[in-house]
Amino acid sequence: MAWIEHLQSANWFQATGSVLGAYLLGCFAIGYYLVRARTGKDIREIGSGSTGARNVGRVLGKPGFVLTAFGDFGKGALAVWSAREWTNNNHLAALAMLGVVAGHLWPAQLRFRGGKGAATSLGALLVFDYRIALTFAVLFLAGFAVMRKTVFPGMFAFACLPLASLWFNRDGLTATLVAVLSAIILLAHRRNLAEEIVALLARRGVMPKPEPPKL
Repeated sequence: MAWIEHLQSANWFQATGSVLGAYLLGCFAIGYYLVRARTGKDIREIGSGSTGARNVGRVLGKPGFVLTAFGDFGKGALAVWSAREWTNNNHLAALAMLGVVAGHLWPAQLRFRGGKGAATSLGALLVFDYRIALTFAVLFLAGFAVMRKTVFPGMFAFACLPLASLWFNRDGLTATLVAVLSAIILLAHRRNLAEEIVALLARRGVMPKPEPPKL
């Protein structure tokens, strides 16, 4: 197949450098270092245990949330932009997208306990293919308008991205890499998704309301 030949013809030094560099960039857990610098605490031992913006906001308030969200978004965008500029290869840019998200979720220096990757993924997707990012935004906003919740609409939007990629690019390899990205994000948010489904069923009277989590 043409896309296999295209991948095989890639410069393996560039491929390794793009993925490894993206992973190392993803390992820079902005939320972790912000909380550590301001309070001396480990954000992974607080709230949801994530280094992401939402959990950081519980400790540092809105400024912490904004700084972490923009930082995580920015490193995803930077990883894909750098890989594309260096290699001029869209498939390697997609691999860099996976690399930076993997680094965010599983940072080696933090014993592979990081964030959940939503902001980093969206930053990477915006640079990789803005049409896919816009598809996410439309699906998420439509779901939020109906449910007034964020997790379920967000995860549904992520699940739809491989089809959006295939529609826009007509490229099986790119769609496969986007599918891997979506699967990683869904896996990282599995607990949040389960809690939101339980809460939704409780509101409809299908099951008793869950007790609020202990912080």
